[in-house]
Amino acid sequence: MIAEVVTATALAAPPAALFGHRAVRRLQGARALRIDSPRGIDEQGFVRIGGIEQWVSVRGEDRANPVIVEVHGGPGAPNSIYAVRTRAWEQHFTIVRWDMRGAGKTFGRGGPEGQGDATFARLYEDALEVVGHARRRLGVRRVVLVANSFGSVFGLRLVRNHPELFSAYVGTDQNVPDADRDACAYRDLLERLRAAGKTKQLARAEALGADQRAWSAGQRATYDRLRTQSDPLTLDTLKKVVLGSMWLSPLHTLRDLRDYFKGQHFSERVAEGTTGLTDDHRGDQADDHADDHTDDQADDQADDPADETADETGTRFEVPFFVFQGELDVLTPPERAKAFFDAVEAPLKHFALIGGASHFASFRRPEAFLELLLTHVRPAVTAERVQEAPQR
Repeated sequence: MIAEVVTATALAAPPAALFGHRAVRRLQGARALRIDSPRGIDEQGFVRIGGIEQWVSVRGEDRANPVIVEVHGGPGAPNSIYAVRTRAWEQHFTIVRWDMRGAGKTFGRGGPEGQGDATFARLYEDALEVVGHARRRLGVRRVVLVANSFGSVFGLRLVRNHPELFSAYVGTDQNVPDADRDACAYRDLLERLRAAGKTKQLARAEALGADQRAWSAGQRATYDRLRTQSDPLTLDTLKKVVLGSMWLSPLHTLRDLRDYFKGQHFSERVAEGTTGLTDDHRGDQADDHADDHTDDQADDQADDPADETADETGTRFEVPFFVFQGELDVLTPPERAKAFFDAVEAPLKHFALIGGASHFASFRRPEAFLELLLTHVRPAVTAERVQEAPQR
């Protein structure tokens, strides 16, 4: 998709103007990202995680603030491109971002041969190591886990299996266990295609059938593309938020952007089973016939793990549990997320819709997401820290 957008822009403006605009905006972004506060932290670089060098960023205005560790989507779609959009979060939290193996700068560091055992189980263990790195580096007992899209698949497992490491769980673009057994999103897709008069796409969707468990990886990729292409808000978000952030990111060179897309294609192959990701996640990515990066982004983020069940993940959690979902998300529909949330047992929980947002809700509406963090999450974790403080 980035090639499509850049090509369209280049037709309207000379290349020099295009890259000149990018240079100016990246400089502005770099200035906005400066952290000068005496208690602040701004560390970005490679850390030995899971036996390979993986890119980790630690940023915040005050090290005394609660720590958030993010687990990004895809796999293959790191959140590091959104640093400027989420700058205000760093006034209230220390944000730890990590490019998973096979993604972004981590992929660029080692190339396809240097990603090691890129399986779901390995990504899970990597996440535990990143959490450990954050706890040691910042001197905290627990962190807030913010998991989006694919990251929420094992985010739920991380928090359920290791509550001692986390002060809260926040899911956004939340995947739902057993989602592939719910045909409501499929029916919604058919209705959108009928209403738009897209008969060819409707025929392709109807040919898939409603039982997602019977789909091949290619059929799932077709479904994900149709869902994205049938929804104007999702397409607009991909262009303006995802690709716009990527193109203008002061943290990413043109080579980094190349690695971003190469990492996505690598993750697609991994998810399809050619380099090891478990079969229950092979349908999360694009098939070999995806012909543009619109499809790549959509397939990387439309995460419905095929064999995940509620019994495997569980609904009882020992930490505060929050889900902040895009009100208009067609990839991980809020109705399914709410139904799962209602079944969750936790010491404290809250569900909220982010208005005017589809998938990528936290980055489409970063100010609304921050307000939810400040209203619901920060009070819960700061109260816990007060209770844990040693008595004098």
